[in-house]
Amino acid sequence: MPKKIVIIGGGFGGVALAKSLSNNSEFDITLFDRTNHHLFQPLLYQVASAALSPGDIAVPIREILAEGRNIKVIMDEVVAISKTEQKVRTKSEVFVDFDYLVMAVGARHSYFGKNEWENFAPGLKSLKDALDIRNKMLRTFEEAEKSESKEKINFVVIGAGPTGVEMAGALAEISKQTLINDFRNIDSSEANIYLVEGGKQILGFYPDFLAAKAQTYLEELGVKVLLNSFVTHIDKDKIQIGDKVIQTKNIVWAAGNEASPLLKQLETPLDKMGRAIVTPKLHLPENENIFVIGDACCFKENGVPLPGLAPVAAQMGKYLGKFLSGSTKDSFKYFDKGSMATIGKFKAILKLGRLTMGGFPAWLAWCFVHILFLIDFRNKLIVFTQWALSFFLNKRGVRIIANSSNE
Repeated sequence: MPKKIVIIGGGFGGVALAKSLSNNSEFDITLFDRTNHHLFQPLLYQVASAALSPGDIAVPIREILAEGRNIKVIMDEVVAISKTEQKVRTKSEVFVDFDYLVMAVGARHSYFGKNEWENFAPGLKSLKDALDIRNKMLRTFEEAEKSESKEKINFVVIGAGPTGVEMAGALAEISKQTLINDFRNIDSSEANIYLVEGGKQILGFYPDFLAAKAQTYLEELGVKVLLNSFVTHIDKDKIQIGDKVIQTKNIVWAAGNEASPLLKQLETPLDKMGRAIVTPKLHLPENENIFVIGDACCFKENGVPLPGLAPVAAQMGKYLGKFLSGSTKDSFKYFDKGSMATIGKFKAILKLGRLTMGGFPAWLAWCFVHILFLIDFRNKLIVFTQWALSFFLNKRGVRIIANSSNE
């Protein structure tokens, strides 16, 4: 009888694992995800800033895994796990047994105990998050155009990691370049974009000089960078940062992550972010049949946890496929392909081992890598075309306000 593998999560790690065991007769695989699509999260901010459409960065999971006759995909949310019975239960009361359980559940945004702020400062983890942010941003300009008030438009991005930096840069580009000729009663370039960071520099895990270069790029775009600054209050139309109060309804939260609460049901040691602490072979210390990969696990190399990045999750998924199929018995080793962040057109920073660079070469590398890692050829072609049009025409073609459940 084939071994039953249950994978929870259709992100980079879960999909990489399923693909690596596709049509392997030794395994019967069931993959659960709350949505029907795999999302390329590194470009999610471009949906939020009207540069790309949702379909440009999302592919149906069933399409990705269609050739795997041993793989069943179920769109449902796993809500309960029994380690003793080796069974999972979903929200719609579907029960599935497992021989191996793989938790690839990712992470969500953390509000550090202020969960009520989520109503006013959404994070950027899903297509819905991105569309809600895009709608509110575009609606703000439309409302200002017909208003007699001459109040400044303010955008605030909280957290200056890669997501926050890229989001702030994109907001600056759309307000100060793309929309500059679209309105008659307002000057969109006068919008204020604030990037708030509690640390002493943006992009905290980059070398100081690269972070300083990225900050210079942001400031050249007109972004106001607030370092050593902490948010003390948020409500529906304003945010307080220390003693400074900014009137705005446009707040994006990119300040931190926490792992899925589903991990608590494993009754295993968790780190301070709620991630499961795993062995060098990615399983729980007390259970060799339960694995945790990607953003949901705390895996340390040289005493330092690996970052929650797409390449980490993808490599873990591929490794686990080899480990379960018996083609390797080695421990997991992460191959660092470098890290990069873009700050508008022609401007990016890149760190690859001892190699560091900024400006146009880094931007070209960023574009190439992100197109390369899109799963579907159609998505690669569409994103390349959209970027080419934006490059030559300086336009964002998805400036559409679509009604959502929040409106």
